[in-house]
Amino acid sequence: MISRNEEQMMQLILEVANKDARIRAVLLNGSRANPNVAQDIFQDYDIIYVVTDLAPFLQDHSWIDIFGERMILQLPEDMELYPPSPELDGAFSYLMQFTDGNRIDLILVPVAHLQNFTDDSLSKVLLDKDGQYNLAALPPASDHSYVVTLPSARAFGDCCNEFWYTSAGLAKGLWRQQVTHVKGLFHQVIQEALLQMLDWHIGCQHNFTVNPGKFGKFYQQHLEPDMYARLLLTYTPATVADSWAALYAAIDLFRDTALLVAQQLGYTYPMEEDQKVMIYLKHVQHLPDNAKRIYE
Repeated sequence: MISRNEEQMMQLILEVANKDARIRAVLLNGSRANPNVAQDIFQDYDIIYVVTDLAPFLQDHSWIDIFGERMILQLPEDMELYPPSPELDGAFSYLMQFTDGNRIDLILVPVAHLQNFTDDSLSKVLLDKDGQYNLAALPPASDHSYVVTLPSARAFGDCCNEFWYTSAGLAKGLWRQQVTHVKGLFHQVIQEALLQMLDWHIGCQHNFTVNPGKFGKFYQQHLEPDMYARLLLTYTPATVADSWAALYAAIDLFRDTALLVAQQLGYTYPMEEDQKVMIYLKHVQHLPDNAKRIYE
């Protein structure tokens, strides 16, 4: 099997649109529209078809077979457990992974809802049959919508509070040796707060003009090598000992980063909370398994 190249994929995407009178315009989103992202063989084709009406397309989904042999298909708007994000309201998505390795994330957007989707700065017009949707007025595609923004003092304080409060709560899960619960809470809350603080640090270093990427996708490009290496230490195997080590690695990096951000922006870091939680964590870490009270 040979993978179709970019020219073949784009030609197919536009041919389908040109031959279907119900499709009035085509937009490209995502990394392929981002001039700051280096191209590689795994980039998706994030495509919007602007359509006159959704209903005819949804009566029979087999029309998408024209795009090629699929490995797997996902229809977010037709799912119960994993519904689509609210910003996709009024649209319908076909997320198609093909057997040749290519992937098209295709969103059908009715003309009436088009404005909700052109606000994304990573929008590049590939086709406009009518020239009446103001698409020509769109600025050149950029990642402006994804640039990290300067936090308020309150947002900075909220991030610190979330990090330290959840870190304190993690201690009981570690003492109980509930590793899966610990890992879930650690990655979904503690690391998320850490990544937020790292985003702000990168923003401070670049005058809030760069995009750190979702889940730190571009951290290797924007973070100091030492800080990036320290971040990787927070991703550890699922044992109690390693989870304690990951927590302390996250704490050290969060503290150092938050102090840098606070200094840059003139905000106050909650050192008293930091110290109190650290004392508690160290205490719980060495608490006997058969302890009857947290403190005697």
